[in-house]
Amino acid sequence: MSLVVLGINHKTASVDLREKVAFSVEQHENALKQMLNSSVFLETVIVSTCNRTEVYCILEENNPQILLSWLAHFHKLTETELSQHTYCYTDTQAISHVMRVACGLDSLVLGEPQILGQIKQAYQTSKSLSCVGVLLERLFQKTFSVAKQVRTETDIGASAVSVAYAAVSLAKHIYGKLDKIKVLLIGAGETIELVARHLQQNGCVNMTVANRTVSKAQVVAAEFNANVVSLAQVPEQLIQSDIVISSTASTLPIIGKGVVEQALKARRYKPMLFVDIAVPRDIESQVGELDDAYLYTVDDLQAIVNQNVQSRLKAAEEAEAIIVLKVAEFEVWLKSLDAVDLIRVYRQQVDEIKNELIERATAQLSAGKPAEKVILELANKLSNRLMHAPTRSIKQAAESGELAQLVQLKNVLGIDE
Repeated sequence: MSLVVLGINHKTASVDLREKVAFSVEQHENALKQMLNSSVFLETVIVSTCNRTEVYCILEENNPQILLSWLAHFHKLTETELSQHTYCYTDTQAISHVMRVACGLDSLVLGEPQILGQIKQAYQTSKSLSCVGVLLERLFQKTFSVAKQVRTETDIGASAVSVAYAAVSLAKHIYGKLDKIKVLLIGAGETIELVARHLQQNGCVNMTVANRTVSKAQVVAAEFNANVVSLAQVPEQLIQSDIVISSTASTLPIIGKGVVEQALKARRYKPMLFVDIAVPRDIESQVGELDDAYLYTVDDLQAIVNQNVQSRLKAAEEAEAIIVLKVAEFEVWLKSLDAVDLIRVYRQQVDEIKNELIERATAQLSAGKPAEKVILELANKLSNRLMHAPTRSIKQAAESGELAQLVQLKNVLGIDE
């Protein structure tokens, strides 16, 4: 048996190809059922996200090409096209890889935590369809334990390494809890959507999305149960907002110093945080001159991000050291499993010999043969049968001059001088 990982990710393939190899929910289950019914794939877990698709398998034979052929056929692609953009790891490398992925060390954003949840979901799906056996069960439980240890003992996820996350981290640092804070998001693109997701994860429940095209704002707002306004309504919305985060494609500023002054006056000068992550700027730089308005630009956030990236790189080194130890622990378990299998097979062979000789002795006793002779014959035959293989190995080692093997056989057989 062999553990194999075949994958494709943001480092090896374009979005177009990754989309072709990704598994929808229905495809995911169909693929697992198909592999379950095959004698080639003994155990399987499929991880499929926007940035990666990976298939973890226990194969009957160490032949990763079988897995590549299956993946290409399932998604109606050629093996040549797929092989140029995939990576494959077996055994020790495969164990290390799944642990690194779960810890966020192989992610587009170093240390991001979402991948662990996605792997857990993939594992549960496979388990529910009886595609997880002893080996993958132990591997993934070990992996989840390693990921938890890395999160606990290192700072791999402690610092913001995306501008969107940095914006939310800044807001949380200033306001503490965000559950009672009112946030105005200006724009409806990917960045604002990511900001909204981070806000929601940090307890923010009062968000409003403003956009030139209201229908686009409604799409983003629907996911986060947020309110929707047009850009024309932004001035009056400012009065109610504690935090304003803006990211549009506008070539001219959307918020000027004058409208902020009016909002602050209406708020009785209750402080406001402005985070402008647009290029060109959405908020006039003069807004930062106002006493109760605190303006941060994309450059300010990028400086935080760059500093935090260095912090995560150091944490990643610590995580790698933990993974090396845990891979070694898992391999020790695998070797013990081999020993268990060897003992089981050996015991089975001995039992077969024993049962065969007992059956023969019983027949002899039934035929009236003296019990003393039957017992003696049983003992002699059992001794001879059990000694046959060790005796042959000892003779072969002696004839070949394999002294080390002779010593090992002596220890295994418990032979005293």
